[in-house]
Amino acid sequence: MSALTLRQFRYFEALALHGHFGRAADACSISQPALSVQIKELETSLGTALFERSTRHVRLTGFGEEFATRVRDILRAVDELGDLARTSRDGMVGRLRLGVIPTIAPYLLPRIVGDLIRLHAGLDIRVRETLTPRLIQELAEGRLDAAIVALPVSEPSFTEVALFSEEFVLVRPAEDAGKPVPDRETLREMRLLLLEEGHCFRDQALSFCNLRSSLPRELLDGSSLSTLVQMVGAGIGVTLIPEMAVKVETRSAKVSVARFGPPHPTRTIGMVWRKTTPLADQLMQISEIVRKSAQPVPDHRMV
Repeated sequence: MSALTLRQFRYFEALALHGHFGRAADACSISQPALSVQIKELETSLGTALFERSTRHVRLTGFGEEFATRVRDILRAVDELGDLARTSRDGMVGRLRLGVIPTIAPYLLPRIVGDLIRLHAGLDIRVRETLTPRLIQELAEGRLDAAIVALPVSEPSFTEVALFSEEFVLVRPAEDAGKPVPDRETLREMRLLLLEEGHCFRDQALSFCNLRSSLPRELLDGSSLSTLVQMVGAGIGVTLIPEMAVKVETRSAKVSVARFGPPHPTRTIGMVWRKTTPLADQLMQISEIVRKSAQPVPDHRMV
């Protein structure tokens, strides 16, 4: 077997991730023919195919799937060696690959990133916004250093640090502002607008209302909190949003915002990272900065 290289492993990982030679080549900043040559040389060295190729799709073979697991472990270990060297030399990480879920990113990232850069001018922050399951996968595979998510994640290989808790609030049409705030039993009977499948905030809202994910007809889905609030403003129904989103999402919508009575629906926001990362001490420092910059600001328009 010819010597396998880390470069080939990174090209292989990119192709396994994207399932497309063109997109994988773009991600690796090389030409598609160059990527194809490297993958072919890797398969020749191994003596077996790693991918099934068709005109539209590139899929891992059975061996390719097993090989991918080993390659991710190797690349994560190599990256962590680099992180270890960097922290021993510089103290604070030079690059921070930070994942954030969509129901947090638009509302907290400007403050968080601003404070991190102000306190650590040399910090290179790279943000990835996507749903929790994808963040957890990418964190486990070493493609992210840390993620800001709703807790608990309950992943034994991760460290979880709680940052703060916040309430969910009710958004309803402006003309309903003077009406009593419904309890969760009453809310179940209303036309409730929720985020689409895959968002953890959807599951938390359903849990508060004691509803199953298999929704009745009167519950409607939206792709973002902004969409949900605008739908409420159009008189289509009511929705729940996290308190941090109120100022941004309600400023241009004809809606009213109200707090629920006890028991208050809440979520806990935290940072997670791999227990094995050499950046653990630095990430703990960063989590304290995030905690301070992300403290919720009460909105006095809520009743």
